[in-house]
Amino acid sequence: MPQFLTIFLAQFHPQSLLGVFAILMLAWLFSENRRAFPFRTVVAGVTMQVVLALLLLKVPVAREALFALNGVVGALTDATKAGTSFVFGFIGGGAAPFRVTNAAGMVNFAFGVLPLIIVISALSALLWHWRILAVVVKAIAFVLKRLLGIGGAVGLGGASTVFLGNVEGLLVIRPYLGKLNRGELFTMFTVGMSVVAGTVFVLYATILKPVLPGALGHILIASMMSLFGAIVIARIMIPGNAATDTVAESEMKYRSSMDAVSHGTEVGLKIFWQIIAMLIVVVALVALANTILAHAPMLWGAPVTLQRVFGWLFAPLVWLYGVPWNEAAAAGSLLGTKTILNELIAYIDLAAMPAGTLDPRATLIVVYAMCGFANFSSAGIVIAGMSALEPARRDEVVPLVMRSLLAGTMASGLNGSLIGFLLVS
Repeated sequence: MPQFLTIFLAQFHPQSLLGVFAILMLAWLFSENRRAFPFRTVVAGVTMQVVLALLLLKVPVAREALFALNGVVGALTDATKAGTSFVFGFIGGGAAPFRVTNAAGMVNFAFGVLPLIIVISALSALLWHWRILAVVVKAIAFVLKRLLGIGGAVGLGGASTVFLGNVEGLLVIRPYLGKLNRGELFTMFTVGMSVVAGTVFVLYATILKPVLPGALGHILIASMMSLFGAIVIARIMIPGNAATDTVAESEMKYRSSMDAVSHGTEVGLKIFWQIIAMLIVVVALVALANTILAHAPMLWGAPVTLQRVFGWLFAPLVWLYGVPWNEAAAAGSLLGTKTILNELIAYIDLAAMPAGTLDPRATLIVVYAMCGFANFSSAGIVIAGMSALEPARRDEVVPLVMRSLLAGTMASGLNGSLIGFLLVS
């Protein structure tokens, strides 16, 4: 084999390539019409995912630009801290009225970290009202329409979901929800399950900052890759015409800048309380499960825990993504947590892992593979939101949303496999 070809092939990882083909094959096996394989969409979508990944991993200029977004994380974190310390005092990050002997113990997740969501939500609404975010969304929608052959309605709704969230993305295309065919509706739900919204970009980057340099850039690229991956998987599983176009204005409108900030704050506050309640319940349920499992016989010299069970179940899957087998159980436990519970808990667990549990490449693979909303609580939110926006289609919506859980998980897994394939140097 020529030396240049050997050097070229050494830049890639065949184990992860097996994962890419396995995910696409699984989507085809679940297809409602296996004869109507959307070759154009698959080739164009996967190519765009590879291009986005290469920009971050292999192009120094793009890499440095995305890593520079850490400055955005710092600025937004400091701005939020100014508000939380004013309102909550030392539990919100302000100066303590006593001598601190354990600085780590002063970190208050509820009042010092999560308020980022409220600030980002208000800022997103303001940027939408000022047409800045709307222009970005329409540009992405144009690219999706041209490259993947989808209609303007799905393109606009999908691009909006990346920045605004599941239900808000549907609200942007509310005039078309009654016109979308079954495949288009499934594509929208799959996109919602496979990306994370702009309202949590900075939160996740803040959590991952200690274990992943340039975390915000990675989260942003992962979510954009998932947008293309979700359309690919959805079109394989439910192929057909997807050409519903947009002719009217979006219903996402605000009367003024202050109205946008007020509405964004209200939405962010709801998410804030939902996350707090979810964290309390989920952590309690995991602790309860581990208490019950503690009565089981020890296996391989250690007690059985829910995390270890997840690790055993998901280890083969993360191995397909490219994680070494000796790290697959640890990575599998994270993916299981993300799938059964949610990605926030999984990212917190990843950040808390002892140094060296996962090598840098495995860490990057699981970060990308977990970057999505595919969990049961998200499914409930989408069903409730869609039922309110288009009640006549509820009977059609429920099975499609539940199926999109699988599709969204596969789309995020496609991300992880592609990142694993494009070996980090």
